[in-house]
Amino acid sequence: MTSQSAAKAPQAASAAPATARAPSKLGAVIRVTSGNFIEMYDFFLFGFYAHQIAGAFFPKSSEYAALMMTFATFGAGFFMRPLGAILLGSYVDRIGRRKGLVLTLAIMASGTALIAFVPGYATIGLLAPLLVLLGRLLQGFSAGVELGGVSVYLSEMATPGNKGFYVSWQSASQQVAVIFAAGLGYGLNQVLPKDAIADWGWRIPFFIGCSIIPVVFVIRRSLQETQAYLAQKSHPTFRQMLRTIGRNWPLVTAGMMLVVMTTVAFYLITVYTPTFGKSVLKLSTKDSLLVTLCVGVSNFIWLPVMGAVSDRIGRWPVMAVCSALAAVTAYPALSWLIAHPSFGNMVMIELWLSFLYGSYNGATLVALTEIIPVQVRTTGFSLAYSLATALFGGMTPLVSTWLIETTGDKAAPGYWMACAGAVSLVATFLVFRGVVKARDATPA
Repeated sequence: MTSQSAAKAPQAASAAPATARAPSKLGAVIRVTSGNFIEMYDFFLFGFYAHQIAGAFFPKSSEYAALMMTFATFGAGFFMRPLGAILLGSYVDRIGRRKGLVLTLAIMASGTALIAFVPGYATIGLLAPLLVLLGRLLQGFSAGVELGGVSVYLSEMATPGNKGFYVSWQSASQQVAVIFAAGLGYGLNQVLPKDAIADWGWRIPFFIGCSIIPVVFVIRRSLQETQAYLAQKSHPTFRQMLRTIGRNWPLVTAGMMLVVMTTVAFYLITVYTPTFGKSVLKLSTKDSLLVTLCVGVSNFIWLPVMGAVSDRIGRWPVMAVCSALAAVTAYPALSWLIAHPSFGNMVMIELWLSFLYGSYNGATLVALTEIIPVQVRTTGFSLAYSLATALFGGMTPLVSTWLIETTGDKAAPGYWMACAGAVSLVATFLVFRGVVKARDATPA
């Protein structure tokens, strides 16, 4: 062998493993985010079919009261998230990322099946809304750690310098669910009459979700444990985890504030958009679905793009600019839309809000994985995110409906998003100025 060919041999040898590893990374991303797809698919369906669910499971004495009870049931699931974050999060930090993510999927599937198959109020009376509530509580409990577990897994498997890009696929997978659900809903509205959808057609997407779950379960079971988790010399017990979280409570609170903008914006522009389009702007169901589909596509594009940008220029510039823009533009944008309601104008405003959400979230989720101590990374991340979702984001459809009814201002949901932007802007400076930072995380 010549010296030139000998020099090329090591290069070829080093290139081959790199090529072999690429599909493995892609496969791992798909496997870990598949459960995220199911979670957001079910959540989005509940928000989109709120009117139909209200008619099926709640007394029909008042349309407004039934809708409010439906959104309250939707929001109740979010109050289970902090409990799921602590209990399931500690399990994931102690037992492993892979086993924990398989367990969350099983719990989530139980809640989804319950909602899909429960008979209506006319058949079993008050038992119907109670069983639907139970389904939402199970979904909320599992979701309490699903997002955190997936984000942590992606951050720990990411290649150096690309954590923002990798972690962004957690949220990007949720946008695929939004696109799929909106497209499916649009198709149903094309082939089924309105009365059929209100009576039984709205259940079809839930049945489809149930049929996908076994496939996702098989896919997720093939996950490999992350090297970062395996490299830890010890894993905290539940009591040690609570002590560490207690020492870092200011950081968890700041993390919650960081996520407020993400959760409020997401539920405003996806879950609440169909209701806003139909009830407030008086657009058709098809138009509202098309707007939501456009938002999902926009989110899917901006999330990885801005995650990669945050890898290059840093997390805090992206987060500070986008949260500030949300604080000052959310209400004026919705006010203009109310004054000029049309399909095209709603698409334009929603795409602006989508840009703010996708850009901010692309940098924020990876930032949260970086500031939480590694020993309790899943628990700390999940708790911060769950608190933000329970207290702010998950309440967005309910608060938006209440604000419009109470104030008479149809653009009032813009105040809610503006406040979320202001809260997250404050948190961004607290964290990245070092005012709030991690404390000793050594298990006691």
